[in-house]
Amino acid sequence: MKKILIYAFFLSSLISLWGCKKDTYPGGEISPYIAIYDVRNLYNGHGDVTLNIDNMRGGTSIAAMVVSDHSGGNLPAGLLIVQDARRLSLLRGIAIPLGADAASYVPGDSVIIHVEGAVLKKVDGILQLTGIKNSDIKKVSSGNAVVAMEAASNEMLADPDAYESVLSVIVEGSFDPLPGPDDVLAGDKVLNDGNDNIILHTASDAAFAQQKAIANANYIGILFNTGGTAPQFRIRTAADVEPLSSTIEVAPAVITGFMSDVKGGDGNYEYVQMMAITDIDFAATPFAVVITNNANASTPTGYPTKGWATGEMRTYKFSLSKGKAARGTFFYVGGSGKTINGSGSTSMSNSNWVRAFDYTKNDGDGFGLKTGGLLANSGNAFGIAVFKDSTVTVDSKPVDAIFIATGGSLYSGGKGYRIAKNDFYKVINPRTKVSQPFYRQGTNTRSLSYNTADMGYFNMLGGVYNPGLGKWVKGRVQKNVLLTKTSAITEIEGEGSTVLKTNE
Repeated sequence: MKKILIYAFFLSSLISLWGCKKDTYPGGEISPYIAIYDVRNLYNGHGDVTLNIDNMRGGTSIAAMVVSDHSGGNLPAGLLIVQDARRLSLLRGIAIPLGADAASYVPGDSVIIHVEGAVLKKVDGILQLTGIKNSDIKKVSSGNAVVAMEAASNEMLADPDAYESVLSVIVEGSFDPLPGPDDVLAGDKVLNDGNDNIILHTASDAAFAQQKAIANANYIGILFNTGGTAPQFRIRTAADVEPLSSTIEVAPAVITGFMSDVKGGDGNYEYVQMMAITDIDFAATPFAVVITNNANASTPTGYPTKGWATGEMRTYKFSLSKGKAARGTFFYVGGSGKTINGSGSTSMSNSNWVRAFDYTKNDGDGFGLKTGGLLANSGNAFGIAVFKDSTVTVDSKPVDAIFIATGGSLYSGGKGYRIAKNDFYKVINPRTKVSQPFYRQGTNTRSLSYNTADMGYFNMLGGVYNPGLGKWVKGRVQKNVLLTKTSAITEIEGEGSTVLKTNE
């Protein structure tokens, strides 16, 4: 009872204090700055929008970084291009028509722009903030570092408004077709970065218009919508082209799909589908396919000191030393069951099986212990690699490799699984030029996903490979094809599967 009286006293005292003390909290202040992301979202495509305090929720200005450079004569005349990342750390840009004054600003200028009263409208397809005068812009500082966003062409084409007026980098861009010795940058060129084609536009009177077109480079520039036609990517100056190696390396074979989990028991029914990019006689030029499983219980444990050649329960090898595969055709490696979706399903015995045996009863060719589960169904990462050699050592470099998931002891201090230069991985970082030859090293973090277990999904990897460029011109995309016991071979070799580009 005594405790109750004490609590009641303190409670009544606290209420009294709340009721009598004057509130001195000054309240929050609305920021005068609005993110470009929010400005762009005010435009809904149904007419011009005048910016005011209400629709900008108290904002009156944008604080941004200049990315336009008119010294090269290749950007739309009179447009000041600025960007910021104030909202969700997402870079967004906007074009501001300033006439001749636009050229007085250079990349790295930090500016505050009073935008209250400006009109947001589309002009020649480009979203612009009109009605802003040079006197509305305050230059805060110069010489600042400018962020350029690494952008994939397919993502730019899918959502050009998100990339418009943003300084971006198209990595490892190649012209399709490859440029001849007399080809220059002037005009509209088809640029491919391994994801899709995008138009690189260079004005005929640009300062660098007669610069030689090179086979492989990083391109730093700005995307502009054009109003009804495909968007254009424009570099600003000759320095926006970063040359890379022009050596073309054609992968003789690529991974185009795999069956890691059939309907029912997996043992002896898992397989890997590949495509020959060139005509291959395996007797004359032996290959190898290696599969790695990195479950925590797989031995030897820890990081793979011998890479793909680790053996035991970690890696399993198929040697390909017989048979042939014609250019542009599929071939298979896996269990001797040779069916599309496990026991009792459609036979694939008439397909081109270059190597097939019962891996539940036989060790691998050279290394790897017999196993009831060749390709993992879930958990830590597993990977597949193709080698243009029947001998695989710690130093062997695959001609193609993919990984599913990211977990497990995969890479540490030079110990790991080597990757191939392909649509997933880069042996040398094309931006920093730093070597990164292993999975999970540097930017080599991309992986495919596991499917729901015991359903019979075939993992189709659809893309377009161009041997003339020595690269994927449409990168592989995982398409999960749910098979039945009566599925036809066309379901894994038909629409959506990998295509070899022939019009080189």
